[in-house]
Amino acid sequence: MTPPIGTPRPAEAVKAPARGSRLRKAMALGVAAGLAATGIVLSTEITAGAAAQGSLPTGTQLYADPNSQVVRWVAANPGDSRQPVIARRIASQPQAIWFSNYRPSTVTGDVRAVTTAAATAGQVPVLAVYEIPNRDCGGASAGGAPDLASYDAWVRNFAAGLGSGRSIIILEPDSIALTTCLTAQQQADRFASLSRAGAAIHAAAPNAKVYLDGGHSAWNSASEQANRLRSAGILTNADGLFTNVSNFNTTANEVNFAKNVLAALGNPANLHAVVDTSRNGNGPAGGGAWCDPSGRAIGAYPTTNTGDAAIDAFLWVKPPGEADGCAGAAGTFLPDVAYALASAGTSDPVPPTTPPTTAPPTTVPPTTAPPTTPPTTAPPTTPPPTGAACSVSYKIVSAWTGGFTTDVTLRNTGGSAVNGWSLKWTFPADQKITSAWNATTTQSGATVTATDLGYNGAVPAGGSTSFGFQGTGSGTTSPTAFTLNGSACTVS
Repeated sequence: MTPPIGTPRPAEAVKAPARGSRLRKAMALGVAAGLAATGIVLSTEITAGAAAQGSLPTGTQLYADPNSQVVRWVAANPGDSRQPVIARRIASQPQAIWFSNYRPSTVTGDVRAVTTAAATAGQVPVLAVYEIPNRDCGGASAGGAPDLASYDAWVRNFAAGLGSGRSIIILEPDSIALTTCLTAQQQADRFASLSRAGAAIHAAAPNAKVYLDGGHSAWNSASEQANRLRSAGILTNADGLFTNVSNFNTTANEVNFAKNVLAALGNPANLHAVVDTSRNGNGPAGGGAWCDPSGRAIGAYPTTNTGDAAIDAFLWVKPPGEADGCAGAAGTFLPDVAYALASAGTSDPVPPTTPPTTAPPTTVPPTTAPPTTPPTTAPPTTPPPTGAACSVSYKIVSAWTGGFTTDVTLRNTGGSAVNGWSLKWTFPADQKITSAWNATTTQSGATVTATDLGYNGAVPAGGSTSFGFQGTGSGTTSPTAFTLNGSACTVS
């Protein structure tokens, strides 16, 4: 997967990485604000007769990030025929905010920005932590902290931003179910670090609920997963497990699997499960396809009213519409994919029984029915005037042996707006980009092209936009020349 938030540092937190190529292959083997302006009302599906639950009270209002990629797309595209369906069925819903970029010096503030906004709204945020070293076993979402000691310190910094309010922590997808690349000692070390992470989060934020990686129903057996979870400290330092993150298995199968795992753990009273239902409305794709398969649908809307005492919540951990890495760059929001998932859903969300804490919208979204085939025409690209019409600030935020993260700020210093941008440069050394946020990046040899994501394609005269990336190689060696839509930029 790969991350967004809009405030205070869009690069830090969300865009869910393409995480889990091996996870989804394991499935194949195992089987046989912007909202008000667009008329969106935050809602949570209500299930009648829900049983009381221990970790998360029923009726808990989950936090919907007003700066998510889908919300920004909805706000920027009021005339798009796909917009009403995407707005009602995806953008209105609370989804996980991902922390997947190694920035130890800023992560506390980035987390605090989310938890403060959620507390102000009277809602509970879902934060997905995805920074374990050697994550995804070097697959599509390779990366993470440089080592476990660094990870331990990063998690403590993460925990420091949670505050005293309630929060839901999805701690390290893949980390327990996927260990094929680790030796027995490395696995033991990872599990010990996950246990420390849970303890650190609880110590800093007693009202945080920590869920560990349960894999999914078509992967490891319930007994095997329970053994691993026990080694990772679930009995002492967690509140339960999560299943089906970024996958498509049916809710019924996942609930049954989660209960079997809990039973294998001895059904401790303090442990429950949450299930990712973001894309499982039609179940898994034929043949075990895992990477942006067609014909899928959004599943149950996010809610803590599950009607099952063992299941704390149905969550949208993987934001619907963000690519797995086949339909588009990992973590990129694709309106065609979002529209397909949303239009295949069975119904619109049910409004909450109590008013949301934010004021209701005063405008109504467009009601024009979407065509059978959504338009795919890209916005026009207006190149900047020749000469010094742009400047670029390239800042290495952090660097370690073999890796680095970078922030890039592009400024339009010309006299007219840029509508659609493509920034190119050549790395002077051996750098390779592994993940990016707020831009799509492609690399051929040392040459890199970064393009806008649609919502951030318009840069007014005198304005700027920022994006960032994580990479491998000699991160302290910076490029010295950039071109914007074919014209040279100054370097600031």
